Formats: sequence, C-alpha cells, structure tokens
Amino acid sequence: MKHLFWAWLVLIPVCACSGPTPEELASLAAKGYYDHLVREEYNLFLEGKSGADSLPADYSEQLQVTYRQFMAQQEALHHGIREVRISRALRDTVLNSVNVFLVLCYGDSTNEEIVVPMVEQAGSWRMR
Repeated sequence: MKHLFWAWLVLIPVCACSGPTPEELASLAAKGYYDHLVREEYNLFLEGKSGADSLPADYSEQLQVTYRQFMAQQEALHHGIREVRISRALRDTVLNSVNVFLVLCYGDSTNEEIVVPMVEQAGSWRMR
C-alpha cells in the first residue's frame, strides 16, 4: 500500500505539469484565425497563414479581397458564419503538422466541418 501511495505522489505532479498538447495549441490557433475571419479582420486572418510575412503587398491585398468576397458569399448563402467551434485535431508526426477540424456554425442553423492543416513555425502555429 505504501508503494502505491508513493507512485501516486510522483505521478500527480508529472501529470499536472505536462502542459497543453500540440493538438490543443494548434486547435486554439486555428480557431483564433477563423474568429478573425468571422470578425472581418482579414489582415489578422492572413497573418495566420504560413509564409504570409513574405508575400508581396499587392498579393496580400488580393487575398484579403478574396476573404471579403468569401464572407459576403457566406452571408448570402447561410446568413453568415455565427460561430467557429473546435471539433477535433489529428497530429501527423511524419509531416510534423496537425489537422484541425473546425465546425462553422451558420446563421441559417446549418453547420459545416472543415479541415485546417496547421504547421508549427518558430514556436507558433500557422495555417498551411
């Protein structure tokens, strides 16, 4: 019985200090980027893209126009995106990436699940 007590005493701090998993971090980042998209903060959504910092300014502007058009289309088709939820995340250790599954909740009460591939770069998670 004493051995069991000591085993628990050692395991509890190890479990408590493990921190968030890569799947959790990538999921929160993906949701955050899509929350920016829903709030029409297109520049912040674009900053979540891998390699966005090296895009030419005119191409960056074109992408933001595309995001604006996408959101207008979602408004016309589904009364807009009202909420973004995390469904699940699957880690690919070979490609060193995480596929985050998000649910887009539309204003017309429909939902759509999308996959957002995420890659870690310099300690932060970016959309691929």
